[in-house]
Amino acid sequence: MNNPRILFWHRKDLRIIDNQALKKAFSLSNAITSTYILDKNYSFDFNANSRAWFLGKTLQELGNNWKKMGSRLLIGEGDPVLIIPELAKTIDAKFVAWNKSIEPYEINRDLQIKKILKEIKIQVIESWDHLLIEPSKIFSGNNKPYSVYGPFYKNLKSKMNLLGSYEQDKQNLIFKDMDNKFQENQKIKSSDLVLEKFLKNIKFSGAKICPCRPGEKGAETLLREFINKKKIFSYNSARDFPSYNGTSFLSASLRFGTISIRKVWNATLNLNSSFESHKNYLSIETWQKELVWREFYQHCLFHFPELERGPYRKKWDQFPWQNNNEWFQLWSNGETGVPIVDAAMRQLNSTGWMHNRCRMIVASFLVKDLICNWQMGEKKFMDILVDGDLAANNGGWQWSASSGMDPKPLRIFNPYTQASKFDPICEYIKAWIPELSKLSNSDLLNGEISNLEKNNYARPIVNHNMQQRLFKSLYAEI
Repeated sequence: MNNPRILFWHRKDLRIIDNQALKKAFSLSNAITSTYILDKNYSFDFNANSRAWFLGKTLQELGNNWKKMGSRLLIGEGDPVLIIPELAKTIDAKFVAWNKSIEPYEINRDLQIKKILKEIKIQVIESWDHLLIEPSKIFSGNNKPYSVYGPFYKNLKSKMNLLGSYEQDKQNLIFKDMDNKFQENQKIKSSDLVLEKFLKNIKFSGAKICPCRPGEKGAETLLREFINKKKIFSYNSARDFPSYNGTSFLSASLRFGTISIRKVWNATLNLNSSFESHKNYLSIETWQKELVWREFYQHCLFHFPELERGPYRKKWDQFPWQNNNEWFQLWSNGETGVPIVDAAMRQLNSTGWMHNRCRMIVASFLVKDLICNWQMGEKKFMDILVDGDLAANNGGWQWSASSGMDPKPLRIFNPYTQASKFDPICEYIKAWIPELSKLSNSDLLNGEISNLEKNNYARPIVNHNMQQRLFKSLYAEI
């Protein structure tokens, strides 16, 4: 078969550079047409306004990149189980290529599509792209999946030879577009209208202040600012302070695959020869560990798909959650009367993003102060976060609730202590709660009720110490 037509299906790999399945497809043929399907059965990619914005802008750029490379990106909407086989037949594709997923729905969906494609004699090309190491290549000593981060990290670090290098050059990726007879097909011609309609319906007001940037160019810029400008060298000391610009902001880029995890990882390795101090080494290692936390949660969801539906530690099914809806709504709005919690939730609602230290603070407060089921918070985050990812979000919430892979049930964050440690001059609090901007830092950090009330700020809805004791007593009963 001479230069067969291949349909490449983008999912969480919205880029051309260093795309594993695309690279495998290109080794067979340069007659490649790409597609992205707005999957109405599984709308995690775009059911938050922030993610819809990030996705829409990224698809615009990706489509232009495909045009520059000589081909095109076709946008579809509906059920991929129906659309992918039909589209492959429409353009007379002999192969369909995509990168594998770790999410339960997507795994089952892909199996259905493969079955249909086999029936119509279209071959499938698959690869792993979203991970540093594919799940089948890293197990514990007894050949079981890891459920604890520490040993997983050590094992992964010992397998660096499996990572390989990323493909940086796209100059030699010149694709061959479809024949004219296919370009005139009505389904093909309507593709641009699908994206146009999607872009018109985006309702995200935080685009200018969201620190995550869409597209390959946005990801490249963020990585360059973090690595080349040596921001990474202060990561270990700065990463926990929400008022300081001390993180990479690459979470959404990695979630949508506008940059490859291999490129990000290799960027840290390239710094190894230029250590200027032990401090620099610690910062690089700390950031690598954060990247491995992402990897760990992805592997966990792949091996334990039941995590999507509930707690890893089943005893938590019996926990008597109070689930006060009024408190939950106040938490959601950033109106709990606890400054660091409210500042964080207001940042989330305004920008679609929240600092990681603050994610832990607000999660602990919801679960262990307000005694609301962690799944309520998990869903709220997925409704808003620009980097909302099933595995990472679920892993983070189960960690905070102590129901997941890290069994420390009495880990309870004191929000006032957290604020004193990580926002000591209240710069973050005052930025997001302007009505408190003139109060003294000590009042804000101590939660001095009378002075806060004078500025029309809410009284704390719960007493932290009392709720901490209540949570511990409820836990003792299960």
